[in-house]
Parts: sequence; C-alpha cells; structure tokens
Amino acid sequence: MAKTTRSKSPTAKNLVIVESPAKAKTINKYLGSDFKVQASMGHVRDLPSKGLSVDIENDFQPTYEISPARKKLVSTLKSLAKDCNRLYLATDLDREGEAIAWHLSEALGVPEKKTNRVIFNEITKRAITQAFENPGKIDMDKVMAQQARRILDRIVGYQISPLLWKKVARGLSAGRVQSVAVKMIVEREREIRAFDPIEYWLIPAVFTNNLDKCSQYAQQWQKFIETTDDKDKGPTLAKQNKWLAEHNAFKAELSTVAGKTFDANNETQAKEIFQALENADFSITDIQEKSSTSRPAPPFITSTLQQAAANRLGFAAKRTMRIAQQLYEGIDLGSMGTLGLITYMRTDSTHLSPEALNEARKYIENNIGAEYLPPKANIYTSKKNAQQAHEAIRPTDVDIDPKQIKDLLSTEQYKLYQLIWQRFVASQMAPAKWNTTTLDITADTNMGKCCYKAHGRTLVFAGFTKVWPTSSTDQQLPELSEGDKVGQIEIKPVQHFTKPPARYNEASLVKALEKEGIGRPSTYASIISTIQDRKYVEQIDRQFHTTDIGEVVTEKLDEFFPRIMDMAFTRHMEEQLDKIEEQHLDWLSVLNEFYGPFKQNLEKAADKMKHAKAETKPSEYTCTQCGKPMVYRLGKNGTFLSCSDYPECKFAAPCDKEGKIIEAEVTEHKCPNCGKPMIKKQSRFGTFLGCSDYPECKTTQKIDKDGNIVPPAPPPQPTGIKCYKCSTGELVIRQSKKGPFLGCNKFPRCRTIISFKQLDNLKALQEKGTWPPKTFEEADELLGRTKKPAAKKKAAKKTPKRTKKA
Repeated sequence: MAKTTRSKSPTAKNLVIVESPAKAKTINKYLGSDFKVQASMGHVRDLPSKGLSVDIENDFQPTYEISPARKKLVSTLKSLAKDCNRLYLATDLDREGEAIAWHLSEALGVPEKKTNRVIFNEITKRAITQAFENPGKIDMDKVMAQQARRILDRIVGYQISPLLWKKVARGLSAGRVQSVAVKMIVEREREIRAFDPIEYWLIPAVFTNNLDKCSQYAQQWQKFIETTDDKDKGPTLAKQNKWLAEHNAFKAELSTVAGKTFDANNETQAKEIFQALENADFSITDIQEKSSTSRPAPPFITSTLQQAAANRLGFAAKRTMRIAQQLYEGIDLGSMGTLGLITYMRTDSTHLSPEALNEARKYIENNIGAEYLPPKANIYTSKKNAQQAHEAIRPTDVDIDPKQIKDLLSTEQYKLYQLIWQRFVASQMAPAKWNTTTLDITADTNMGKCCYKAHGRTLVFAGFTKVWPTSSTDQQLPELSEGDKVGQIEIKPVQHFTKPPARYNEASLVKALEKEGIGRPSTYASIISTIQDRKYVEQIDRQFHTTDIGEVVTEKLDEFFPRIMDMAFTRHMEEQLDKIEEQHLDWLSVLNEFYGPFKQNLEKAADKMKHAKAETKPSEYTCTQCGKPMVYRLGKNGTFLSCSDYPECKFAAPCDKEGKIIEAEVTEHKCPNCGKPMIKKQSRFGTFLGCSDYPECKTTQKIDKDGNIVPPAPPPQPTGIKCYKCSTGELVIRQSKKGPFLGCNKFPRCRTIISFKQLDNLKALQEKGTWPPKTFEEADELLGRTKKPAAKKKAAKKTPKRTKKA
C-alpha cells in the first residue's frame, strides 16, 4: 500500500476510477499522492440508444459504443491511463459495478497486467486500505451475467415495444420485468373488482370495574368517541387506549354464545343476541397470563430498507436509493471531513462482519446498558440465493450517532441514516419481554352463557424496542381477579363486510416482487419508477391503481407472450442469470433458451394481434340517440363508451374506472354562441365546459378548480415594431404566467421572444432607423444580450447561419 501522506508532485503514478465525484472525493482523502482519483460518471459504454445492436444470428454479439455524453471524459481518462503506473478500477461491488469496470478497461485499453480491480463494502479508511493492499482482477462471470441481463432486456424492449406502438398506441414499451410487475397490479385490481363482500356482525363491548360510574362513563365515552380532529377523523386507537386506561376500562369482543362460536351474518341474528346481552350482569370467569418475547428484526437489505422507508418515512423507493447512495459515497461532516456513513446499499444479505458485530455490542453495553446486550451476537439467516460475501446495510461507524450529526445532514439524509442506524443497533439487542393477559367475561342470558374475551399486553422489558420503537395497539387492562363484576360502558351490534385484498403500495409491491423472485434488489426502484412513467399504473393516496392502457397492454402481452408474463418463468430466468455469476453457467445457453420460444411468439403476435382501438367490449348501456347497445372502446385518454353502430352513430360518453357511465353534469352557464346549456367534460388536460349541442356547436370554455369560467386571454396588442428574425412579422405584446413579453405575430412560424422591458428601447431604435438590424449579432448587441466565452466561440462558427435572408 502506498504511503498515505500527500506529496506536492502534480502527477499521479496510479489512476483510480470510481463512478461518481462524491465517491471520488471521499476515497481521495484515504489515498496518498501516488494516486489520482477520477470519476467515470457511471457507464461510459453501452448499447446504442437506437437500434437493437445485438447480432442475434451471431451468438447474440452486442455492439457497444462510447456514450456520446462520455466521449470527452473517456478521452481524458485515456490520456491519464496512458501514463499511469497502474490502473485501479474501484467501481461498486455488484454486477453493474463489475460491468462498468470491464467497459472502462475495454475503452481505455490499458494492458491487463497493469489493471487491478478493487472492491469494498464501505468507504472508510480501513476498507479502502485493505482493498488497495489486496487488489484483484475483473470477475468476468459477473460481467457476463450483467451482459446477459442487458441483452435479454434489450431484446424484449426493442422487439415488443414497436409491436405495441402499432397495435395499441405510440410511445408504449414492454420490459422483461416491468411488464410482470404491471401484471401483478392488474391482477390485484381484477381481484378487487371481482370481490363479493360478505356481511357479518360483531357485538363489541366496553367494560369497567368502576361499577358505580358505568352510566357516567358511558356518556363520557360516547362524547369522546364522537370528537373529530381538523381532518374530520375520530380519536386514534392510541388515544382510545389512553382514555380506557384512565377510566379502568377495556374493550372486549363477543366470543361464544351457549358454548358455540358467535357467528351472525345478518341484522336479525345480531339484534336477537344483543337484546339478550343489553342488560346482562357480567363477571370475570377466567384470567390467563403468560410471558412472551419478541426478537429484533435483522439489519436492512435493499428490499427491507425500501419497505421501511416507505412505511415509516413515506419515501418512494427511488428517493430512498438516491439518499442511500449519498450516505454511502460520503457526506461532508465539517471538521470530521467527508465520510461514507453506510455500507453498500444494494445487497440481499443480512450478514454482518465480525468487526461490525463487536462494535455494535460494545456500543450497546457502553451507551444503552449491559442488560440490553444478549449473551451472544444475534445471527440472521439470509435467503438461499443471497450473496454472503456482501454485508447488510449498516452504519460504517456505529459511534456516529444520528443526533450528533443532524445539523450536518439534510432532513431526508438524517431520517434515512437514523433509520439504518437504529435498525442495525436494534438487531444486536436483547429481545423485548411482554406480559400477555386474556380475560373471559361471562354473563348468563336467556340465550345461554355468553362469553366475551379481552386481550391486553404490557411491556415488561423494552429490549430492542428502546432503539427501534414499535407501534402497539395493545390495551392496558385494569387490575382484576376472577369473580370480579364488571359493568357495561357500551355494548352495540356493528355491521361489517369482508374487504377485498388491499391494493399494492410501494412497500408491499417491493415485498411481493422479492417474494416472487421478480427482479433483484438493485432493480426494484427503477421498476416502480418505469411503470409509472409509462402511465401503466398511477398512485392515488399512495396506492397503485392500473390505468386503462396498462390493462390493455397486459392483456395483449398475456395472450401473445405467455412465457414472458409468467412469474415462474421470470423467476427462473433471474435464477439462471444468478447461475452465470455464481456457477459459471454459459450465458449463451441462457439467451438461447429464452430466444427460441420468444421469436415464435413475436411472429405470431405480429400476424394475429388485433389493434386495441378496433376491439370493443359489451356494456350494460344503451345509446340515448339510436337505442343500440353501447360498447367500451379504447381512446387516447383511456376507455370510453361508444355506440356499437359507429360510425353511423357517433354518440359517445365517458366512463369511470369501474366502467360506469359518467352522466353529463349540466351547469348554470350558457353557451356564448348558441345559448344552450354548457356541460362539464373531461379531457387529458382536465375539466372544461362544452356545449350540450355538440357536435353541432363545438364551443368550449376553460374553468378553474371551483367551476368558474376562466376569461379568455386578451388578444395580443400590436406595437408597430418589426420582427428582426423573419422581417415580415410584427412584435406584439403577449401575456404569460410570468407577465407580458414581446413575441412575433407570425407565431408559430416565427418564435421570436424579447423581454417586455425592451419595448421603449425598440420604439426609439426603430424611430432612429437602426431597427430591425441586418444580422442577429447586431440585434443581440442592440438588446444588450451578453454571452459566455464558450457561447461566443460556438456562435462564431455559426455566424453565416445567423445572417438574415435577403
């Protein structure tokens, strides 16, 4: 290892390349003056953006090119690499990082004997020193695994997407993993629509052992439970439990009636039992107490970090990974310097190094208490295909308490670092201990013995919850003994219906993707981002809803590409890609296994897939104009109702996501052209007013969010000043959100824009005869426009083009 002291030599003997400037800055301070650290800014080579660039007939040979935005950078890196003593590729330790290292080595052309690969799980002095003392070579199995994935995704994306453009709508795309993720959401939506709720009744009760205050408490409880906050929500469960504890009260549920499990599926049954209970005398007939423990959860892996950040912090997966990247690469902590605060954030292993375990145990003993330290370190088992060489996500230095550096972090950095720090420390703490109590509350009624059950749990020893708080809905039961009488504060029958499965949110979707083996930890964030960008799904109240286009695309792909849309096959392909890296599986055999059936499906789809806009589905509605059945069609804004006799009858109506017709809402406004009522309509740009006599009258008006008509923009005001670009137009005063500006009246053919502040100046120049000028450069000078040096150089090359046409 080179000396860590810096020399004043301006040249570096060894070149180190990482992905980002932040990572370079952090690493640079741990290396001596013999090293120069540069950033590649991510990938420098890739498949070209246009064309398939994979020779399928020639063993799937890819064609790589230097990314246009990286050409200058690669040229700089080449010149540095040419004179360097040794090249160290210090990109991330996963497949993607290995691929970046390989592409760099190929692009720079440094001999293999001079090229070293260094990997580290954290950016700390210890980890960097060890990595550079023990450099290795590029792992070609990892590279081939990444290349196979890249080629697979390119084949699917570039060969199915054009088909969707032709058969559904322009701008759509398909993906080997993203399409399966959309299918999961579509199938959940269909489950919800098909769900048939079942009625059932419960008869909950609230009891107290303060028998002389039952009537008083009943009135107070009713008043308390009806209070609402500024969001019109009633008391939370925590507040209810607090009220109950203060009044020696507790909740219970009816368990058995005459020795049989209580079961009522209609109001008649429920009220019959309720009437028997209403004035019954209750007493405690059984008390069961037992101790229980709960162990801490393992330290974070990528998927669990994304889930916890979504649930506890409200962070989207993409946001979580962006912040985690910052914490990993290094944060400027003032006098402490730039430090990498967490280990590598793309991992599926819960493994912790012996050093990390020892540091955590030492911290717990010294700062939290010896009683919180278990006899031995807590060891967690990772799933079978996890890479044990990787570590879980943890703080690089457990002694850096989040609260100590709060002022040096952004709000979101602090929240995520605190989450990771707490989870890591808690994972090595003792279990929490609880006392659990179950009460039987019984009454003799005319329907036989009726028994209620109440459950309460009390924390005896906080254990790991001292650091990792867990929300609890457990009530605190009053001190009771068998035979004690209790009084009713409230007993009432309550109607319920079974609920459909919940829609996915970001946390539950990540969990489902992981469970099904769809994608890998490093891809979850991009999958979730992509399916929203493509408008296949949308988030409403943090839950994923499918769009019409998402459902149509899923139906098409499901019909013609069943293997790609099959979760078992997608999981199998992920496992095959893993085996390329871990078991030296031939990457070409994996691609051949996939491509044969895929090619057949592609040919069949090109021939037999019908255009989505030509397909219809029957509806329950009848056309109000001709009386024929209405059908569902797909339009540019989603599904709508159309007369089945189209194009003879052109009547159409919008429908909601459940397919129910949206009745036209007639407003108080009259059409300014024909006087007929205006109705509210929807477009992709929002709500507007349209004449009820459409299509005879096509008048429309904009409205604001309160339904008020937005007055039309005033017509442009002429200025009499000639346009200097087109020479035939005249500058007019137009209005924008930022205020007035000068624009050419030949818009959109001429797009001249000049600041409104120049109006008086231009009038004076035109009166002097110096406006309009002959060249664009003269115009810039007259308008006082200044340019940066780089822009001048660029403009000089284009001077002939900027001269006005005669």
